[in-house]
Amino acid sequence: MADRKALAGARVVLPTGIVESGTVTVADGRIVSASPAAAPAASGGAGDRVDFAGHWVVPGFVDLHLHGGGGASFYSGTAEESLRAIATHRRHGTTTMLASTVTGDLDEVARQAHALSELVEQGELAGVHFEGPFISPHRCGAHEPTLLRDPDPADVRKLVDAARGTAKMMTLAPELPGGLDSVRLLVEAGVIAAVGHTDSTYDATREAIEAGASVATHLFNAMPSLLHRAPGPVAALLEDERITVELINDGTHLHPTTLELAFHRAGADRVAFITDAMGAAGMEDGIFPLGPMKVEVKDGVARISDGPTAGSIAGSTLTLDQVFRRAVTIDGLSVEQTVRALSATPARVLGLSDRVGSIEPGKDADLVVLDAHFALVGVMRRGTWVVRPTTG
Repeated sequence: MADRKALAGARVVLPTGIVESGTVTVADGRIVSASPAAAPAASGGAGDRVDFAGHWVVPGFVDLHLHGGGGASFYSGTAEESLRAIATHRRHGTTTMLASTVTGDLDEVARQAHALSELVEQGELAGVHFEGPFISPHRCGAHEPTLLRDPDPADVRKLVDAARGTAKMMTLAPELPGGLDSVRLLVEAGVIAAVGHTDSTYDATREAIEAGASVATHLFNAMPSLLHRAPGPVAALLEDERITVELINDGTHLHPTTLELAFHRAGADRVAFITDAMGAAGMEDGIFPLGPMKVEVKDGVARISDGPTAGSIAGSTLTLDQVFRRAVTIDGLSVEQTVRALSATPARVLGLSDRVGSIEPGKDADLVVLDAHFALVGVMRRGTWVVRPTTG
């Protein structure tokens, strides 16, 4: 086998548990073996062996919900900007990602989807996620309210078709006219129907789940609060085992206690940590575009700077390595729980568990190396170092 490498001596997180002083061997872009043994035969030669004693090796991260980074946005519809956003998040450990759109004119969103589909076909992206325009005007958040529309199934089909088979997920408000029919259409088309930016009731949300909705878009955010006599969509989405809940773990979108409540009610197998990152991810504070909106980032928090939704939180400036470190060092989650929520669970949602999401022989060699304090020091994607560690 060509280009054989061995990552040796690290604490390796496997689906079966943590292996102390383990070795992961990769060749030709795939994982060949992952075991506690660090024998020279497994390394393929001393020149290909790197000692990661005192470090962690975990699967590459999978982000279901991502709008941009590095000062670039998928909204532009240009390959140059999209690749800059992709590269930014890869350097922070996200080796598999969806490109999320934002609300815009329907024809413009269709154009963006067509452009993004080419990057999916080239293997740069895992698919397209449509967030808007089929969302509630009462819960629009950072989406331009004048461009919102009801989820007419014909319009939903137009966007799905524009993505040329690469549409993976669509967020919509199921209580709107056409909402349930659109959920059914998406499911029949093999596209994940996600409930989000919704003013739905508990019962209406249950109807959407029965129609086939299977993801909660950034649970708690842009939806009615959980109340004792009106549990709303939060309770319906949390209680149903068929639903995977997205959580934005930056300390701003969710209070730590709220995150703990959701995580321990749903469990790591139903939680997908996401960034919901906009173009400011990986950048200093400043003014950035988010679709047709302007966003000001101050102290790392992005908010709409003007118009009727001024002051609304506008996505995040997160990268998933930050989410990992916070989950373990602040939220008190175990490394294994965090790995599932950042890799295995979102990979399952996307139907990619046979290729990514865990460290197992035959899967893509997508790996993240963290130091003892959970700071990122290396990223490998398909056997090639994106961030080459200085250790070893």
